[in-house]
Amino acid sequence: MTMAEIREKAKGMGIKKTVGIKKADLIREIQAKEGNSPCFGTATSFCDQRDCCFREDCLQV
Repeated sequence: MTMAEIREKAKGMGIKKTVGIKKADLIREIQAKEGNSPCFGTATSFCDQRDCCFREDCLQV
């Protein structure tokens, strides 16, 4: 997902501050709002958050 797409998703979820925040931090805010663990970029080859829309990107970080 591009940063613009992430910002748009965040705004749609009611997250007001989307500029000046690192990509990983903004994704973690979105994850928390979705009810997932705010863990983007911390997994080491395994992720149990199957419903997270950032799962594939996260495992590539």
